[in-house]
Amino acid sequence: MDVNQPLPLLAGLTPAQFMRRHWQKKPLLVRQAIAGFEPFLSRAALFKLAAREQVESRLIVQQAKGWGMKKGPFASKSLPPLSQEGWTLLVQGVDLHEPAGHALLQQFRFVPDARLDDLMISFATPGGGVGPHFDSYDVFLFQASGRRRWKIGLQKDFTLQPDVPLKILQNFEVDEEFVLEAGDMLYLPPRYAHDGIAEASVGTNGKPADCMTYSIGFRSPARTELASELLHRLAEMGEDAAEEACAAEAGRKPARAQPMYRDPTQPATETPAAMPAGLADFAGQAVLEALKDPLALACALGEYMTEPKPGVWFDEPEQAWDGDAAKAGQMAIALDARTRMMYDSDHIFINGESYRAKGADASLMHRLANQRCLLASELRKAGASAIELLGDWHEAGWVQQIGQQASGDANRP
Repeated sequence: MDVNQPLPLLAGLTPAQFMRRHWQKKPLLVRQAIAGFEPFLSRAALFKLAAREQVESRLIVQQAKGWGMKKGPFASKSLPPLSQEGWTLLVQGVDLHEPAGHALLQQFRFVPDARLDDLMISFATPGGGVGPHFDSYDVFLFQASGRRRWKIGLQKDFTLQPDVPLKILQNFEVDEEFVLEAGDMLYLPPRYAHDGIAEASVGTNGKPADCMTYSIGFRSPARTELASELLHRLAEMGEDAAEEACAAEAGRKPARAQPMYRDPTQPATETPAAMPAGLADFAGQAVLEALKDPLALACALGEYMTEPKPGVWFDEPEQAWDGDAAKAGQMAIALDARTRMMYDSDHIFINGESYRAKGADASLMHRLANQRCLLASELRKAGASAIELLGDWHEAGWVQQIGQQASGDANRP
């Protein structure tokens, strides 16, 4: 993506300008971000998706007695009637189940993949919403069809309403108000309070239009979450390294044991429940030792950020991997829509696994991660080890073989 190319998606700003002026700083209202957009899922198709066991969905109903929330899956008959106002169906991770949803997310890859999360679709009857709230992450709110009124504000009081199954602000402060029509979009930085209410509207065909809002959300891991996850992974890496060292030295010389806590000078104690100061020092040194290796820390981070979400699985390939055809430049490949692939200067990360990579093959893998596909002409340059690795990924369902156009270019996903 050319980050210096003005985009209608960003109200004529270039991605570089948007990130500099608005990202995590201030909202941006975009009229006709995608002009003439048609929802890629009908209401019936969305309801069908919400009925699937592996799809995360929620039903939110606002009534005189208060708010109610249920988690899916939902059989169509279990949803309120369309004539009932004030209810909302939220379907999460649509990009994992619908190719068009995955394709829509690709338009927002001027933000690093490590931050991009998923696409959520909200269907609401008139008056439907989820109440005034704030998110801890950035979000683009794209109006796919119908009309929704948004009230937003730079909230100072984050007190939540008590005894409510949703995180709804008790004292919502409104600064601005917009009505989004089909094709419009609103970007909001983290912790920017907002409240979206569906309004009745008529489509170009003269019939009532469904209010569907597509939310493009971003990951924003908390510091404690990252620390906990990375330390856990570093500990596992240390255990694996110790086992490998033991196996390598078996039969030649005694294996070097991992340092264990020792306290030969510990006196008898009258306060046995008190934590020994020496043990606390030993624990601190253990953490510092785990963090000493920058490559190990980079590995732990990359594996964590590419770990598939719970409930995500990959299908077995319909055809066997043809390494000879790949090497001969007779086919192209593409990442499965569910695959998360990233890299740093020393590693390739894919679906929670890491690989050391250098040289031409590393550059090729970087291209695959950025483009999410490789043309036949690009794949032909891969070394034997890279072809073998791609074959393993294909067998796991992470990579797909795709056809060629007459020009020899791959059909990009």
